[in-house]
Amino acid sequence: MQQHKLYINGEYTESNGSEWIDILNPATEEVISQIPKGTEDDVNRAVKAAFEAQKGWELTPNIERGKIVRKLGDRIEENRATFIDLLQEEQGKDYELASGEVDLAIDYFRYMSEWARRIEGEIVPSDRKNENIFIYKKPIGVVAGIVPWNFPVFILARKVATALVTGNTLVLKPSQQTPNTAMEFTKIVDSMDEIPKGVYNVVTGTGSEIGNTLASHPNVHMISMTGSVPAGTKVMEAAAQNITKVNLELGGKAPAIVTANADLDVAAESITTSRLANNGQACTNAERVYVHESVADELIAKLRHKFESITMGDPRENKEADVGPLVSKDRLEEVESMVKEAVDAGAKVEIGGERGDLDKGYFYKPTILTNVNHEMKIIQEEIFGPVIPVTTFKTLDEAIEKGNDTDYGLSSSVYTEDMNEAMRVVNELKFGETFVNRENFEAVQGYHAGMRKSGLGGADGKHGMEDFLVTQVVYMQYKDDKK
Repeated sequence: MQQHKLYINGEYTESNGSEWIDILNPATEEVISQIPKGTEDDVNRAVKAAFEAQKGWELTPNIERGKIVRKLGDRIEENRATFIDLLQEEQGKDYELASGEVDLAIDYFRYMSEWARRIEGEIVPSDRKNENIFIYKKPIGVVAGIVPWNFPVFILARKVATALVTGNTLVLKPSQQTPNTAMEFTKIVDSMDEIPKGVYNVVTGTGSEIGNTLASHPNVHMISMTGSVPAGTKVMEAAAQNITKVNLELGGKAPAIVTANADLDVAAESITTSRLANNGQACTNAERVYVHESVADELIAKLRHKFESITMGDPRENKEADVGPLVSKDRLEEVESMVKEAVDAGAKVEIGGERGDLDKGYFYKPTILTNVNHEMKIIQEEIFGPVIPVTTFKTLDEAIEKGNDTDYGLSSSVYTEDMNEAMRVVNELKFGETFVNRENFEAVQGYHAGMRKSGLGGADGKHGMEDFLVTQVVYMQYKDDKK
């Protein structure tokens, strides 16, 4: 069993604390590694290193930073099999999704590297004679990257690649449940002499200690955090002390609206994929289905057929497994509790509704619930597990109103062959993303951002890159020597 170290100022180092955190394989419940439970002093050392390194890193030509970011992606590709195995072991992904996540991370480093020559300012007209107004886009400074447990490789790429190509330095806090892939990536950084010391740092530990200390640190200039609403609230509270910029991707409660004019085969396939991806543990997962009452029975039958074909198991032992374990015992118990509460309130279990039939691991069977109403917790709160509640509607107005009736605003979807219906839903749903007749999964060149309690700012594409920059306006007055 490996005991990891912190990585500060280009060197592996011990934590100033003496406590360790066990990392479990959620499929076997075995301890697979340990990480230091970092301290405030560890954070201070890492931020100091990043703060000092940023002065030189900002002056490094953009194209050189871009080459380094691309090489990081290339090096992950060279070690692709290792990352896939570690990801499956620490997080419980099926092989297809684990390999897809690693490949997407590789693609993300390469994509972001290409922005090196595309970070642009502007020249705008002045109201004064003999003056030019220049708008510069500059690095924001030290970025704290807080990575969640559900996509620990891809979201690491989102934070690291974007921060580095824009000239920022980074202090990374991996999830205390899935840090092994981040520590494997750190080996790559450590082996690359072209990355100056202090540009990339890693401090492990709990969110309440490390995350909040980073967020409140006066020399951290931006916190890029992906996680839960309660965790995001704590980060915002801590960041407010120094008016530090926050970039937050938090929870989701994505509605899937299926109209009477939908291709039900497409809807059933896409909703199944969107609900069960990552064992139901993604902020963009379809979390609730609103189906027109005239086609509800047919859609439910098709969904049930899809769910019946799902295989469950340890993804490292069975590459054909479609669904693996939930990430922790706490997550398993929370999903189990939500289903029980819904059933006690009158919901009907169409399939699933119980733990998996395995001796070990945090498995929960893919579950479809019907006879649910809009006021139930299972409809109102994020499930983060392989459970989909299905309810009906009479009019499109009703479906849109119920779809919008949530504290969240990240992802949503609509299934219809009627373009008029599709455009109405797209224009009236209040979500950062709406997927039409396809599964819920974003593109690296898009913009992954939410509304309401789903977060602030966003990631991916041009707009995600610009979130890591600050604007400086220069008013350039010059003399006119003409006689």
